[in-house]
Amino acid sequence: MKTNWLPTTKKEVELRGWDELDIIIFSGDAYVDHPSFGAAVIGRILEAEGLRVAIIPQPNWRDDLRDFKKLGKPRLFFGISAGCMDSMVNKYTANKRLRSEDAYTPDGRPDMRPEYPTIVYSKILKEIYPDVPVVLGSIEASLRRLTHYDYWQDKLRKSILCDSSADILIYGMGEKPIIELAKRLQQDKSIPTDIPQTVYLTKQIEKQETDILLSSHEDCLKDKKKQAANFRYIEEESNKYAASRILQQVGNEWVVVNPPYPPMSQQEIDRSHDLPYTRLPHPKYKNKRIPAYDMIKFSINLHRGCFGGCAFCTISAHQGKFIASRSKESILREVKKVMELPDFKGYLSDLGGPSANMYKMEGKDGNMCKRCKRPSCIHPKICPNLNTDHRPLLDIYRSVDAIPGIKKSFIGSGVRYDLMLHDSKDSAINRASNEYTRELIINHVSGRLKVAPEHTSDSVLYVMRKPSFDQFETFKKTFDKINKENNLRQQLIPYFISSHPGCKEEDMAELAITTKRLNFHLEQVQDFTPTPMTIATEAFYTGFHPYTLKPIFSAKTQREKLAQRQFFFWYKPEERKQIIAELKRIGRSDLIKKLY
Repeated sequence: MKTNWLPTTKKEVELRGWDELDIIIFSGDAYVDHPSFGAAVIGRILEAEGLRVAIIPQPNWRDDLRDFKKLGKPRLFFGISAGCMDSMVNKYTANKRLRSEDAYTPDGRPDMRPEYPTIVYSKILKEIYPDVPVVLGSIEASLRRLTHYDYWQDKLRKSILCDSSADILIYGMGEKPIIELAKRLQQDKSIPTDIPQTVYLTKQIEKQETDILLSSHEDCLKDKKKQAANFRYIEEESNKYAASRILQQVGNEWVVVNPPYPPMSQQEIDRSHDLPYTRLPHPKYKNKRIPAYDMIKFSINLHRGCFGGCAFCTISAHQGKFIASRSKESILREVKKVMELPDFKGYLSDLGGPSANMYKMEGKDGNMCKRCKRPSCIHPKICPNLNTDHRPLLDIYRSVDAIPGIKKSFIGSGVRYDLMLHDSKDSAINRASNEYTRELIINHVSGRLKVAPEHTSDSVLYVMRKPSFDQFETFKKTFDKINKENNLRQQLIPYFISSHPGCKEEDMAELAITTKRLNFHLEQVQDFTPTPMTIATEAFYTGFHPYTLKPIFSAKTQREKLAQRQFFFWYKPEERKQIIAELKRIGRSDLIKKLY
């Protein structure tokens, strides 16, 4: 039984009859052998290449470091994944308060990983085994590959490679670079510098004509505008089909970011999902609950990538904007595996992706996409070259629902209503969009459909790279109409953000008035949290929009943030007095009548 999982202890290594390991992966998350957990995916893909891989989940970094020594040294390298979330987002709220639960830890214990595990684990391994290469991966390292603003320390930090002493960093979805790296290290022990989607440090650099030279880390510390200007290049190159190499000087060294691999082919993404996952937490967590696993246990991921380009989102910086979709066969195989799980009752919690309804959507003319550097295919308007056909996705939904034993499949990922409402020149695509909307609302909503308008003010939405609020209102009318026709009593649950760059108190007051008119009592709300490598974070820190370099306002102090946030809760009697006082203070007494 224990040999179904990648080994985590000396005993499990021996059960496999191995006397040596090729690769040991240290993970900040518990070990769940499932395609939604990065360390498991990388472990399984390396195993499929014939390598002997072990995972050490959540090692103890506070004691005599025995967890770091227990499996000895690997033949090729140590891999480090801080986990499925940035460790600081995982540990702290937007107000920098410690969270009471870590969703990726058994029973949600909040003290099983350090801050910045990437740095902590790497330094320990380099101290114990100075001659073994250390390879960084996962979202934390990926989004900290160049100079970035760290909200929790409120300062600009250099590439995480500099702080961690590691040898090389893999950014984005790491299957292709990790396979190539493992192959190369078997032939030659020196760290290769030409693998796509990797980052390395060097003292000597031979500049190429196509290289993009960013302002140095030291220049960015002195001049925030230079940091903002850097970010435009970083974002554009993350989202290009054929990108340039990026160079940034830090002290007497250079950080070199090699361009990413092209998007994965259907065959490659199928291979990753078809690996022999048990789809279960390791047996050592017997009778313990892992909250993040409970959420995705009965869900299926259909594709990778997102072309939304939202200003506050890290998906495109990590996965890119090009959609890599799985085949229908691979998806149906995974559904059948989920159905074999002991507590499966016939309900799938999600058939989704970063955005639920982008499956199989791509440019009609691929050559145009290869020349494009727009970070979003749908902002400010939907690109005329984008194929917005929902038919392939409708086919997936119907094929899954036709499997005997599936009672219902829900869509838990966020849907883009702007794609559903888009008026295409092709009438068949428009019919399919209408059909998809009906299918989604009638058959795939578990009582509440979550959508993310994010704000009501068009000027704030423009900064966020989100569609006008009018589109949300149009979608709400459609949602209500379809519910009425089918005697359904489902709710539309909108998400909103306060304190986003470009948002002022008046905008929040208008949001309160608009949501009151629509009879919403908001519950899915959040204060903007600056996370590394997003347009919004760079605007928040520098005070300039990276694309225009014009000044932009952000609520930064506790007082400014709370003043914005309170407008979400205009309907609570205890907030009324303070909101009225605030509207008078900002000279908008005219809004009091509209609200109360």
